[in-house]
Amino acid sequence: MGAQVALRGVSRVYGAAKALDDVSVEIEPESAVALMGQSGAGKSTLLHLVGGMDLPDGGEVEIDGRSLPRRRLDAHRRRVGFVFQRFHLLPALSVLDNVLAPVLPYRVDFDRRARARELLEAVGLDGRERALPGELSGGQQQRVAIARALIGHPPLLLADEPTGNLDSATGEEIMELLGTLRRHYGMTMMIATHNPELAASCDRLIRLQDGRVVSDDRLEPSEDVLHRIGRLG
Repeated sequence: MGAQVALRGVSRVYGAAKALDDVSVEIEPESAVALMGQSGAGKSTLLHLVGGMDLPDGGEVEIDGRSLPRRRLDAHRRRVGFVFQRFHLLPALSVLDNVLAPVLPYRVDFDRRARARELLEAVGLDGRERALPGELSGGQQQRVAIARALIGHPPLLLADEPTGNLDSATGEEIMELLGTLRRHYGMTMMIATHNPELAASCDRLIRLQDGRVVSDDRLEPSEDVLHRIGRLG
């Protein structure tokens, strides 16, 4: 089951700038939430706080009803899948070894290699296990990055501009893939994006401006979602 996420009065300050300012949101398990806003609005900062990659200066981040601790966040981070705009693959490792890399230092209760192969098949890269990242297209590299993010079977997937370095056709394929995998594995997914089509594939849209939530809307499949996203802007 996907994770339940809650931010309660969360603030984050870098120098004199407020990246997040008293943000409170609650996200239901297994939902898909798009975060939109101009660059610097606070989208990436929010994801970093939810993922335990950064700490708030005020307020609380809760996962499944429990506040994230101030120390020893490594256990939480192992339960989160991260997908970034840049693929961050290790160029000297094969595709299979890149997917395995996050779980190699830890004891797990599943067959690592079998799960990595299952995920590569799920993202459409069956048979490319021995390839190096440099032998793949950008879209294929992002598929490897998605498989790597899912190797620990996380209840929460965080994606920061996952289609930002891809052409429109490849980006659409990645959007569809993320939606399919979220439903198949029952994850909660939060995506920071400038892409209205990607936002429209989610069931909720949160807009940020100057570190604050300025709108929070449900996106119903029956509506003209792209029109509504433009109207909310």
